[in-house]
Amino acid sequence: MILAPNLGFRTIPTSCTTVKQQKDPPHQLNPVIPTKTKARCECFDLHKELIPYEKAWSWQKQIVKQKQALIQEHEDCPDSLIILQHNPVYTMGTGSSEKFLNFDMKKAPFDVYRTERGGEVTYHGPGQLLMYPIINLRNHKMDLHWYLRTLEEVVIRVLSSTFSIKASRIEGLTGVWVGNQKLAAIGVRVSKWITYHGLALNVTTDLTPFSWIVPCGLQDRQVGSIKGLLQEFQSSTQCSEAVKPVSDDDELIDISYKSLIREFSEVFNLEIHQKAIDFGEDH
Repeated sequence: MILAPNLGFRTIPTSCTTVKQQKDPPHQLNPVIPTKTKARCECFDLHKELIPYEKAWSWQKQIVKQKQALIQEHEDCPDSLIILQHNPVYTMGTGSSEKFLNFDMKKAPFDVYRTERGGEVTYHGPGQLLMYPIINLRNHKMDLHWYLRTLEEVVIRVLSSTFSIKASRIEGLTGVWVGNQKLAAIGVRVSKWITYHGLALNVTTDLTPFSWIVPCGLQDRQVGSIKGLLQEFQSSTQCSEAVKPVSDDDELIDISYKSLIREFSEVFNLEIHQKAIDFGEDH
């Protein structure tokens, strides 16, 4: 059975039709809205934890409602960021087609959730870092396409600054690519200009479960990971200056996490403040 929410929000469409490589000038970055001081962002750090998808999904929606209530009362509403890993799970967007599932739903290898986000089916699992920004776009830029491109920019900077991997966008698609391999998937939702859902970056992910679906509905594209690229290109000219080999997967996850936080803070002009987490029964 596919579990579905009560829908009542606006979906951000993600087109999967055009596959023309976008040629950005070297070092050209998406414009960031300049401000004199960085705004506060509460960070709920669970990057070493495996959190069930349904629990994290429910938590996001709860935070969205809290922020909308604060805005309604004209109270301070700082941005929030959740970063974590999930137990193995497949998620589908509002309009996702089951034709992109290569298995019988009655015998699904993992739970399958139909969510409010845009985009087609994807996989989440251990070794993949999920970033769920819950931010008020009124404080940034009220432009959904700007938001998607800015999330992509975070990952592109991470790959370049930390791993010397040159990543790019593909015109007409959403996500971050290295050649024909998609390293980061993005699917978001916006309710009254408050964002949730977000991006998934494959760091040390076992890519096997992706073969049981058509990721993002793209038949002729591959899925990759940071670990796989470093192993494949460590001695090549493309990655000759890449970070030295790490000792284990946990270290690579930690390195990627720190880089994601740093680049997210820079790109969105936010000051990150760690906040304690209570993942009790209420969440």
